[in-house]
Amino acid sequence: MNIMLVAVTERTREIGVRKAMGAPRKAIMTQFLLESIVLTATGGALGILLGSGISWVIHAASRLPTYVSLWSVLTGLLFSASVGLFFGLYPAMRASRLDPVDSLRYE
Repeated sequence: MNIMLVAVTERTREIGVRKAMGAPRKAIMTQFLLESIVLTATGGALGILLGSGISWVIHAASRLPTYVSLWSVLTGLLFSASVGLFFGLYPAMRASRLDPVDSLRYE
């Protein structure tokens, strides 16, 4: 959530320009929600790749049976995307509610 709040703060001027040009609240909110979901899902995918790689290395080094199920991969991706949705909701609402005039004056 903090990363997305910083993103909203850093791009306040951009949000103001978009709102001044007629962008609806829904478009701005969708932009920040999608950004949050993609960011967390990418982190989840990297975690899955790292975990699978470690599992493969353990199997190759010690011949211990390891298995990464499709269920755990899908659950991990779904969970990370839901975290992005949940914690990106407040910053997205905050961005969509900014006043265009105040946003354009923001430095």
